[in-house]
Amino acid sequence: MPEIWCRSCFRPAGHTARCTHCGGAHLLEAPAEASLSIAHVDCDAFYASIEKRDNPDLATVPLIIGGGGQRGVVATACYLARAFGVHSAMPMYKARKLCPHAHIMPPSMGKYAREGEHLRAMMRDLTPLVEPLSIDEAFLDLSGTERVHGGPPVQTLIRFQANVTHEMGISVSIGLSCNKFLAKTASDLDKPSGFSILTAKEAMGFLADKPVQFIYGVGPSFARKLASDGLGKIKHIQNTPIETMAQRYGEQGFRLAHLARGLDNRKVTPTSIRKSISSETTFATDIGALDELESQLWRQCERASRLAKAKNLAGGTAVLKLKDKYHQGLTRQKPLDPPTNLADALFRALQPCLQKEVGERRFRLIGAGFGSLCPAQEGDRWHDLLDAEAPRRARAERAVDQARAKFGDEAIQKGRALKRPRSD
Repeated sequence: MPEIWCRSCFRPAGHTARCTHCGGAHLLEAPAEASLSIAHVDCDAFYASIEKRDNPDLATVPLIIGGGGQRGVVATACYLARAFGVHSAMPMYKARKLCPHAHIMPPSMGKYAREGEHLRAMMRDLTPLVEPLSIDEAFLDLSGTERVHGGPPVQTLIRFQANVTHEMGISVSIGLSCNKFLAKTASDLDKPSGFSILTAKEAMGFLADKPVQFIYGVGPSFARKLASDGLGKIKHIQNTPIETMAQRYGEQGFRLAHLARGLDNRKVTPTSIRKSISSETTFATDIGALDELESQLWRQCERASRLAKAKNLAGGTAVLKLKDKYHQGLTRQKPLDPPTNLADALFRALQPCLQKEVGERRFRLIGAGFGSLCPAQEGDRWHDLLDAEAPRRARAERAVDQARAKFGDEAIQKGRALKRPRSD
């Protein structure tokens, strides 16, 4: 018989309409299976939720985070905006048409990175087996944690979900199952602040009538190919021998046949090596003037620096990214010795690279970032034997970081960041 858990007091609730301990009606039915130990945790509209938490005036307002220009893209939208059809990766001009009364604001990546690290630390308090997928999303393996937490994974995760809301002021949705594919599938079933469980026994029936695109990795082109072969729904793949799928479609077919049956033997791997940290922006109109491009470069250096500092990482390589009006891209790199995460050092390394590229061409995108990442040294002892002022600027930047941590990312702006590109 399945257990009923109370999501209010985190205890077995009994088999009644309300918890026998606290009287709460927020209950969760969980099969008593030891294999239910793989969880997928996903924040609900992470960026927007943080901004609403920090500004109560936005609580009842459709909120869109992203670039505000005609070429801007939606990074995320709150659930009020999503009700109008707005979604991430949508061009901002379309989002404005769908929800003209929405409040639009640019992302504060440094703040989001800090919140993401807080969330990650809370996850690691549950288990060392945390596999990050993004700033606000991860897989967790809670196998063998019952004695540590005094109860099964479902109880631990119910308590964790409530703790995130209490400590961080945001909500998360959780999927619990026996493997990563089914856990991720479950977490998408009930949002926001949902908790869904999908067992191996339920998987075949649950997946059967879903279109093949429901399985991640099946894009439009592959879906059309499968449909033309009579495999438009997952049940068609379930009824096809795994060997046949492998013969027809190779490794991709082999993988698809297993996932269609709810089978996934991938482990939760906590070691995820990040290779770079960067920030980029697309201009509303193409820019050719060096001073305007330098102003935009500084902004991206600051954003990349905030992300690197939040993750306590430094880069051994400075990376400049440009894309011209014909969408032709170029990348330039320059060593940073010693590795650093300072915005000033990144900008000064990339400024000469930018100057060499500016001429007759106009650009629609610029980006800056750190490559060859390594743990940041305490205080980031950046030095340049040819630049005696570098240590002073480094100290000034650290002072600005401390002020922003106390008063917000926009509390202090350096002169370069206050420049605005002219309309052409």
